[in-house]
Amino acid sequence: MSLEVAVAAALFVGVLAYALFGGADFGSGFFDLTAGGARRGAEVRTLVDHSIGPVWEVNHVWLIYCLVVWWTAFPESFAAVMTTLIVPLLLALLGIVLRGASFAFRKYSATLSQARTFGVVFAVSSIITPFFLGTVAGAIASGRVPAEGYGDRWSSWVNPTSVFGGIIAVGTCAFLAGVFLCADAVRAGKPDLASTLRTRTLGVGLATGLVVFIALIPIQIDAPTLADGLERQAAPLIICSFLAGVATLWLVWTDRFALARLPALIAVATVISGWGVGQYPWLLVDEVLLADAGGADATLRALLVAVAIAGVVVGPPLVLLFRLTQTERWSR
Repeated sequence: MSLEVAVAAALFVGVLAYALFGGADFGSGFFDLTAGGARRGAEVRTLVDHSIGPVWEVNHVWLIYCLVVWWTAFPESFAAVMTTLIVPLLLALLGIVLRGASFAFRKYSATLSQARTFGVVFAVSSIITPFFLGTVAGAIASGRVPAEGYGDRWSSWVNPTSVFGGIIAVGTCAFLAGVFLCADAVRAGKPDLASTLRTRTLGVGLATGLVVFIALIPIQIDAPTLADGLERQAAPLIICSFLAGVATLWLVWTDRFALARLPALIAVATVISGWGVGQYPWLLVDEVLLADAGGADATLRALLVAVAIAGVVVGPPLVLLFRLTQTERWSR
């Protein structure tokens, strides 16, 4: 394995972690937004606050990790993406900032009106952030980021592949969040709330799965290199994602929410991995090969050492945190 591939693999681990853990975090905003009025939606919003309260800031560790590794290991492609996709990236950043601020301020609002306002900002920003991050992935995968950077700032991300990428990102986040919220509701002794969330989770899961497979049609025309990779080397991952998604829907349908969490994570992880494997060996599709994008070998080696140290130092506390938040004691 070359240094470039090893570093790219380490980078993609961060992408997967942010998509899974940060995705479940962002997806809670969908259920907050659709919870209803102040009285009817209070129980759902309380569950959302309780579920994501300990982890909503922790999940941004993965975003920072991805940006630092990408910038350090593949600086020219990083610059090309930043100069071309500055609009959706700034909109995603705006969503992250507004989401965090409103989530905190909602708890300390002086009036119900203020709490509602902050709640709406939290919910809407939870949706727009993964959408715009999805458009960035779609722009890269469809070959709209030139190697020299400074590509078209609008058509680069306002196109079929990017739009579908954004919709799929929002859907997968909401689906993950729904599965975890259902399990949290049952663990907290609220089966009626779990039943309410179950219906919405099934709807989101079916809709997202349908969109994923519908998107394969326009991608054939709009992103032929990616489409070819999805049909070839990434096909097993796409099939695995379909099977895991079906298993998750069945487990949610039969009220086995705790068991549904694992296949839900697998379904999302494999569909995202399918995107990464599908565009290999390109870093910027049709523009820059991964093998040609790396920095100096000394930098890449040092980066791998830093990643290994970070895994040892940061990994165990994160595992402990997530484990504690999934216990019966935390749900009381």
